Amino acid sequence: MKLAFIGDIVGKPGRDMVKKYLPKLREEYGLDLVIANYENASHGFGLTKKNCEELLGYGIDVMTGGNHSWDKKEVFLLYKDYPLIRPINYPRKSPGEGLIKVEVLGYKVAIINVMGHYTMPMVDNPFVIMEETIKELRDEGIKHIVVDIHAEATSEKLAMMQLLRKDVSAIFGTHTHVGTDDLAIIDGCCYVTDVGLTGCRDGVIGMEKDIPLNRFLTGLGGHYDIAKKCQTIFQLVIFELNEEGRGVNAKKIKIYDNGDVVALGSRIERY
Repeated sequence: MKLAFIGDIVGKPGRDMVKKYLPKLREEYGLDLVIANYENASHGFGLTKKNCEELLGYGIDVMTGGNHSWDKKEVFLLYKDYPLIRPINYPRKSPGEGLIKVEVLGYKVAIINVMGHYTMPMVDNPFVIMEETIKELRDEGIKHIVVDIHAEATSEKLAMMQLLRKDVSAIFGTHTHVGTDDLAIIDGCCYVTDVGLTGCRDGVIGMEKDIPLNRFLTGLGGHYDIAKKCQTIFQLVIFELNEEGRGVNAKKIKIYDNGDVVALGSRIERY
């Protein structure tokens, strides 16, 4: 099966890039499932019902969250009716679920969202919860498992890969908005530390540059905003899984607003 994972979609510029390019990519690559991170999709913070329906209409099948999952309060109701998940290690009384199962080409595919500890809100231990969750899924006979690890620290993402690489199909990092160049298939697990944002590429992590610069210069905060006009980028990983749920190839694709395309293949490692 062929799947795709889109990193943090940031505001309208990100949504517009998804609208422009995802339908073409679905057709060109014959994608069976598309997963994307929604936590910055509505003006940079959270997700509204309108934008949720908009993104699903462009060809996204499942959406994952992060520390901004709750920024738009209407999301509390969206979890009941739409294929959205939030980090699985939020307290159990939090709305929504951290795991969703869908059927693709006759196989059950589990998608999990988990959040790191460093600089993040208070959550349960991601490593303990993921170890337990993956064991339960494997005991159910589910072999196709895709993980979005939403974390600041590269060490947490790499450690999660080392913990789970033989038991999950793919682990994709989100949150930092800066794409990394370490796409690899390791013991059959597709991995990249951060997919990178889809949205404005000429500000600061998708936001207009003035407030972040003022904060660094003065220590004073302000309301982060998305520029009305900016240069944009669309970033995703397209990957293929075999019947055993192991990654057989993967490709990182970056599409710029001028139409330039950069595609980088994965290397295959066996530890």
